[in-house]
Amino acid sequence: MLREAALRVTRPRVAVLTKVHGSPHADTDSIIRAVRADLPDVSHQTVYDVLRALTEAGLVRRIQPAGSVARYEARVGDNHHHVVCRTCGAISDVDCAVGDAPCLTASDDHGYAIDEAEVVYWGHCPECSPAG
Repeated sequence: MLREAALRVTRPRVAVLTKVHGSPHADTDSIIRAVRADLPDVSHQTVYDVLRALTEAGLVRRIQPAGSVARYEARVGDNHHHVVCRTCGAISDVDCAVGDAPCLTASDDHGYAIDEAEVVYWGHCPECSPAG
């Protein structure tokens, strides 16, 4: 993957990419802790730099729902969306919206060549939902 994206294969890059694949929607601090379990001497800055390079290369996707820290996922190349729990912050993937969804097509693109629609659904996950 790294070579195909014209990136050098380094231990930090492999470790970060592996952690992102293993923990969808992980935040940077979680990724740093997970990488340090394998590479104890890796710096915060190295992980930040690797995440930026992987994002720019299209190998990971950075998302940041309102009020949340940046999170990273390995599901790239499609236009999926997310559902976020208002209570605990859990995030899950949602495939593209179905049914009558007029908001997915811009009523006026203002000349932009739109290639993605970002939709975030908000609610409460099963663990945080009120019983009823």
